[in-house]
Amino acid sequence: MRTTVIVPTYNEAGNIVALCEGIRNSLPNASILVVDDGSPDGTAELARSLNDRLGQIEVLERSEKTGLGAAYRAGMAHAIGQGAEICIQMDADLSHDPVVLPALVANVEHGADLAIGSRYVPGGRTVDWPWNRVALSRWGNRYVAGVLGLAVNDATAGYRAYAADALRRMDYETVAASGYGFQVEMTHRLVRAGGSIVEFPITFRERREGSSKLSGGIVNEAFVLVLKLWLSDSRGRRERRRSGR
Repeated sequence: MRTTVIVPTYNEAGNIVALCEGIRNSLPNASILVVDDGSPDGTAELARSLNDRLGQIEVLERSEKTGLGAAYRAGMAHAIGQGAEICIQMDADLSHDPVVLPALVANVEHGADLAIGSRYVPGGRTVDWPWNRVALSRWGNRYVAGVLGLAVNDATAGYRAYAADALRRMDYETVAASGYGFQVEMTHRLVRAGGSIVEFPITFRERREGSSKLSGGIVNEAFVLVLKLWLSDSRGRRERRRSGR
């Protein structure tokens, strides 16, 4: 199936070469789409220069940094418009091992609407994170799963592959979250659309170069988002009861 790996970037010049090389080694026939939000460190130019050597690398440049969700929506629209049947989300900071890419693709090819590389299923782990960040991530995922009733262990995971048909069915272009809450809202949207999700274990490693994009504002956005989604679900249930459905 025609596959595109979508990589949002902002100041990732220190990682982009190794990342693209790793992707190409693991998925020789996949397209790589770098969605760059105006990085001043030359990330876009460096990624574009790799096309001559590695092939099938395209750079989608955006004029400003408007959030992870906006970058992924733009990347997915571009990839699907170019005929992609599978869209892969992947961080640019080398936290996600490209060796896992064939497993992501295989799960979708065998019928999953979404395959998640999960830190929180048996065999999954996080390496080189401080204890407080591990605790925040673990309890955040428990909060998401408990409040929204999602049978997903790692709803905030950023390493995932979607079937393009599932993305169209869940109307991904109207997903509103801009930060890491984008992953939560996408997972929630797919579950409510009746999509099938497979999780398998990965090892997530702290970035090697550059600085983390995680901030208190992004965490707060995700917390509030979950409450909004719960309220929306509650209203939907009440309306269905009133209509007798």
